[in-house]
Amino acid sequence: MNGDERAVEPTDDRVELGLALLERLEHESLPLPAVVDRIETVTTDPTVTRTILDQAELRGIIDREDGIVRPKSRQYVQFDRDVITKDGEFSCRRCGSGLSTGYFIDLDAGELGPYGSSCIRKVTGRE
Repeated sequence: MNGDERAVEPTDDRVELGLALLERLEHESLPLPAVVDRIETVTTDPTVTRTILDQAELRGIIDREDGIVRPKSRQYVQFDRDVITKDGEFSCRRCGSGLSTGYFIDLDAGELGPYGSSCIRKVTGRE
């Protein structure tokens, strides 16, 4: 670790939220860049991203090999149960667009969002 990097505790809220998101990936396998794109909805800090991936592997949430990530769970985000909408003034957490309706993923570790209607589909793997 160089002087600019700080250790990230596995109990960091961003880590727990990232792990909860990875537990709900709706793919048999994904390339690592696609997984990092999803994690970037939680954090853009590379140290936290690395911690999320490492902890996901240690906790048995994913398998990683040769740039491919394989989720072990088959519990996907279900729109009718796990995605809630709220009206208000929001900025999409993924693309930054202004929103009057925000879509939020309700995970055990907390809410993740807001997202716009197309970004929520990308984050949850529907697109």
